[in-house]
Amino acid sequence: MTVRRIVANIASDKLEAGKSFYGAILGMHVAMDHGWILTFAGDGLASPQISIASEGGSGAQVPDISIEVDNLDEVLARVKTAGLPIEYGPASEPWGVVRFFVRDPFGRLVNLLSHG
Repeated sequence: MTVRRIVANIASDKLEAGKSFYGAILGMHVAMDHGWILTFAGDGLASPQISIASEGGSGAQVPDISIEVDNLDEVLARVKTAGLPIEYGPASEPWGVVRFFVRDPFGRLVNLLSHG
């Protein structure tokens, strides 16, 4: 038995709002649209992961989801252009990542990161 994918699911009736954040800011494409669910996907390959945390590291709140990107500066610029408030960072963390937190249109705390 192999776990192939773990997908975070966000309950909302505002599906289209995801396109501005997960599509425009993060550059993900709609991989599935059944009218009641939109699934966004990136082009990278990753192993399925899930984390259980008592805190978010460096005194930060535990984010709802973590998304690793290959160009954090570009994503940060898109977030700033969109006028979204940054809730933590950008910070270079002692465990080797650079990251910042922002909320998506559904109020979820998103940890955007790159390995430094």
